[in-house]
Amino acid sequence: MDALPQDRFEELVADALDEVPAELMALLDNVVVLVEDRNDEEPDLLGLYDGYALTDRGWDYGGALPDRIMIYRSAICDICDDEDQVVEEVTITVVHEIAHHFGIDDDRLHALGWA
Repeated sequence: MDALPQDRFEELVADALDEVPAELMALLDNVVVLVEDRNDEEPDLLGLYDGYALTDRGWDYGGALPDRIMIYRSAICDICDDEDQVVEEVTITVVHEIAHHFGIDDDRLHALGWA
């Protein structure tokens, strides 16, 4: 499907974040979620976590710029036939990238059904 307008897509990302349990959201530390059109290096990538997972932060972690979760609007819309599929894929992608913040790798996510 054609890419949804930026503002509508951002609403879907906000809705997906609202679905994450409050207990987990409270544990997100120094993270910002951004909507971008595409990843320049991997145009088919749906989302990306860029930062230091909580499990990798040591005693010397501090004063760092916020970790970033990027959700790629056009890449997600490319693989969806309608807005309902976009909603589902945004939710999966948001959860997937938040999981990386907690140190959960792709293999474990796939095993849990969050491919």
